[in-house]
Amino acid sequence: MWWFQQGLCFLPAATVVWSSSTFIFSYVIAVLLRHVDPLVPYISDTGAMAPERCVFGIMLNISSFLGVATVYVRYKQVMALNPDKPRLLQLNTVGLVLGLISSFGLCIVANFQKNTMISMHLVGAILTFGIGTLYILFQTIISHKMQPHIHGMGVFWVRLCLGLWCSASIVTMFVSSVIMYSSLPGVDVAKKLHWNPEETGYSAHIVSTISEWSLAFSFLSFFLTYIQDFQKITLRAEATLQSRHLFNGPQFNVNVRTYNGETTPLLAGSI
Repeated sequence: MWWFQQGLCFLPAATVVWSSSTFIFSYVIAVLLRHVDPLVPYISDTGAMAPERCVFGIMLNISSFLGVATVYVRYKQVMALNPDKPRLLQLNTVGLVLGLISSFGLCIVANFQKNTMISMHLVGAILTFGIGTLYILFQTIISHKMQPHIHGMGVFWVRLCLGLWCSASIVTMFVSSVIMYSSLPGVDVAKKLHWNPEETGYSAHIVSTISEWSLAFSFLSFFLTYIQDFQKITLRAEATLQSRHLFNGPQFNVNVRTYNGETTPLLAGSI
């Protein structure tokens, strides 16, 4: 059996690979069509113009769905492993909410381009990476509280480092963006896709874009730490028939397992 056939580990792996591919594909298309400069443009700039913004939007919407599924599976796993720890379960519930908000923010980023609706785009980015970083920190705390019987210390330290990396990237991007905007009064930076190395604010712009790419890939890297955990969990769905037929008439409960013996995995762990 291949590693990705064990449990639900394909889910976080697919989230990372698909989301990374989204950024790379839109970047390549934007550069080839000369819509952006090759040297580290903003990720949002690579999805600002057609046709790359179509690819960017569709793929990020799928990433949002994968994010929701990954966050939910993690929530169910922690809940199943710690049924008698109410404090930990409260943290787990908060983590679920933060993860769902972050995934919804990604959907906003996908559908509101930077050069058309900058305010909504920024809201989506804040929800995705700001709330998403909080999600990482909460999951890191949960990992620490699950020591030493459920988690190894190595997993905790990796998640802590990735959470701190995300936090540092956010601070650096914010500071450099403030410097950049303040050095370009009267310029509509949101619609500026090409930069001259000689112009004012270019250095701050480069620091800001590098920080954004750093933030994106450190954020995605966190979900790679779920692969080993998800190898040890599967979810199943159970169908319950209300009647033995589909005509109008009296209804009665018939458990499908007692009727025809069928239960199916909610997400198959094997191919």
